[in-house]
Amino acid sequence: MPNATAVINLDIEGPTISRHIYGHFAEHLGRCVYDGFWVGEDSPIPNEGGIRLDVVQALRALNIPNLRWPGGCFADEYHWKDGIGPREQRPRMVNTHWGDVEENNHFGTHEFMALCELLGAEPYISGNVGSGTVQEMSEWVEYLTRDGDSPMARLRRSNGRDEPWRVKFWGIGNETWGCGGNMRAEYSADLARQYATYCRDHGDNKLYRIASGARDDDYKWTETLMQQISCFGCEATPKNYFQGLSFHYYTLAGPWEAKGSATVFDTDDHYRTMAAAQRIDRLLTGHSTVMDMYDPRRTVGLVLDEWGTWWDVEPGTNPGFLFQQNSLRDALVASTHFDIFHRHAARLYMANIAQTVNVLQAMILTDGDALVLTPTYHVFEMNKGHQDATSLTVHLVSDDARRSVGDTELETVSASASVKDGKVLVSLSNLDAGEPAEITLDLRGGTVGEPVARILTADKLQAHNTPEDPAAVAPRPFDGVTVTDRGVSLTLPPHSFLTFQAALD
Repeated sequence: MPNATAVINLDIEGPTISRHIYGHFAEHLGRCVYDGFWVGEDSPIPNEGGIRLDVVQALRALNIPNLRWPGGCFADEYHWKDGIGPREQRPRMVNTHWGDVEENNHFGTHEFMALCELLGAEPYISGNVGSGTVQEMSEWVEYLTRDGDSPMARLRRSNGRDEPWRVKFWGIGNETWGCGGNMRAEYSADLARQYATYCRDHGDNKLYRIASGARDDDYKWTETLMQQISCFGCEATPKNYFQGLSFHYYTLAGPWEAKGSATVFDTDDHYRTMAAAQRIDRLLTGHSTVMDMYDPRRTVGLVLDEWGTWWDVEPGTNPGFLFQQNSLRDALVASTHFDIFHRHAARLYMANIAQTVNVLQAMILTDGDALVLTPTYHVFEMNKGHQDATSLTVHLVSDDARRSVGDTELETVSASASVKDGKVLVSLSNLDAGEPAEITLDLRGGTVGEPVARILTADKLQAHNTPEDPAAVAPRPFDGVTVTDRGVSLTLPPHSFLTFQAALD
C-alpha cells in the first residue's frame, strides 16, 4: 500500500489564496447560456426575469466569486449594443464559432449583470478586440460604470438602469493568438496597450484590465507582453497598462484530434489524464518565472481564465456545443488543479473553469426542468473554505506514492492546506486507480481539535451523475481521520478526494 507523509507548519503562513481562483466561465456556446442560465420569462421553469433559479441556487452554494462572459471565442464576434434595449427589437446574430447557430441576443448586458447580482458574483467581461473597435469597448465600460450625464450613461438609463454597476474585471481580447485574431505577440501587445488606454476608470470604479495571454507553455508570448505592455525596466516611470495577464490550458488524455470519451476510458487513460493535469504546475511556474523578471513585486496577476478537461462530445449531440459528461476522473482533475493553484497563490490571482453549465467540465448539467450537480461541482463546494484563506505550505514526502506515465512521473497523492478564522482546512486526493494510500499529516507549530471530514469517491472512476441517479458521485461523511500525537493519520481509498477541517487549539 502506498504511503505518504505531509509536513504542515501551522504557524508559518503563506500568501492569501485569492477567492477568484474559484471563478467560473459562461460563454455563448451550446446550452451554457440559453437553456442553462437563461430560460426566458415565459418558461415554466422557475426563473427571475428569465434567469433560471435552481442554477442560481446551486452556484450560490459554492460562494461563486466571479463569472466570465460572453466568451471565449464568442467574445470577439460579439457587439454589445446588439444585446441592449427591448428584447424584441434586438438584432439576431450568427454564432460562427460554436455550431453556426443564430442567436436572438435576448441575453445581453443587463441580463448578465442581473445574473451576477443574483449569484453574488463579480462580473468579468471579455471585450471584443478581434472584430470590434477601441471605441466600442470604451463605450461599453462607460455604459456600465459611469455616472453623470455622459452619452453612454444616458443610454443605460433609457434602458431602465439609473445607477451604474461596479465592474472591475475586463478582458482585453481572448486568445488573440488564435480565434481572437490569429495575431503575433508583438501586434497583440500593441493592441492591448491601445485598448487598455481607452478602458478608463469612471468615478471610483477601478478597472482590473486582463491582457490576452498565452496558450499552454508559450512563455515567449508572456515575455513579449511583459516587455512591451508593462514597461518594467523603462527609464521613465513604469506604467502598468494592464493588471492581469491570462493564459489557457486544457487537460486531455491524448492528442487533440482524439480526445476520447468522458465516461468510457481505461486505467491508462486515467493516469495519462492525471499526468496532464499535474502539468499545470510546470506551466504556472514557467509563466510566473517570466513575469518575475519584469515584475518582481508581483503587481500583475496571472489569470488562468480557461482550464478544465476537454473530451469528445456525448454521442448524438451537436459537435459544436461541446456537451460532455463529467465523471469522478474529472473531479480528481479539479482537486489536483486546486492543490497546485494554492501553491501558486503569490502570483495566481484568478482562474475560471470552462464552463459553468452544460459545456466541457461543467458544474451543472440541465435537461429540461432536471438539474444535475456534477462530481466537479462537489470539489468546488468541498474546497470553498480555501477562498481568501491563508495558504500553508505542504511538504509531501513519499517513496512509493508515484507512478511512471510515459516520460513523466505522476505523484499519486496530492495535498494542500490553508487556515482561516482559526480553522485549518486540508484537501487530499488519491489519484491511484486501485490502491489506497496511508497518509500521515505531521502538523507542527500547533495542535488541532477533532477533525470533520468528507470524502468524494465511487466504486469506479467512470461513475457520473444523471437525472436518474443524481448522487452516484456525491460527498459523504468520513470518520477515518485519527488524531495522533503529531497530527492526524488516515487511509485514503483509491480514486478519492477528501477534505477535513479542524479548529486550531
